[in-house]
Amino acid sequence: MGRDFTVGEVAQRSGLAVSALHFYEAKGLIRSHRTGGNQRRYDRDVLRRLSIIRVGQELGIPLAEIGAALATLPHDRPPALADWQQLSEGWHSQLEARITLMSRLRDELTGCIGCGCLSMQHCPLINPDDKLANDGSGPRQLLR
Repeated sequence: MGRDFTVGEVAQRSGLAVSALHFYEAKGLIRSHRTGGNQRRYDRDVLRRLSIIRVGQELGIPLAEIGAALATLPHDRPPALADWQQLSEGWHSQLEARITLMSRLRDELTGCIGCGCLSMQHCPLINPDDKLANDGSGPRQLLR
């Protein structure tokens, strides 16, 4: 199983500040336990959890969603491969939807302003006569 890590070791191995580790712990995203001398110790699997948190945040996934995914992992033992696979499967459709939306934004945002009119309200190509206003507010073209 291996030894536990100190907060400094986890910070060094994860590339995160100690204050970030304390924040994630306060939010329930990671857990530590205390030694007899009341020092924090982390199990080795905390490094994988922190990797998921960091990558998720980098992709713009809210901490609440990351926390909900991490909450599916067992707390009484280190997660096994099957536990990580279940987490991955639970996120798969959500990540696919994000990828689709980001691709659409990347591909269509330039095209929208590419005509040169720079008008989202009266664009003769995308929104002639401001017809999208009848459907409500928001980026309906990209979210379709």
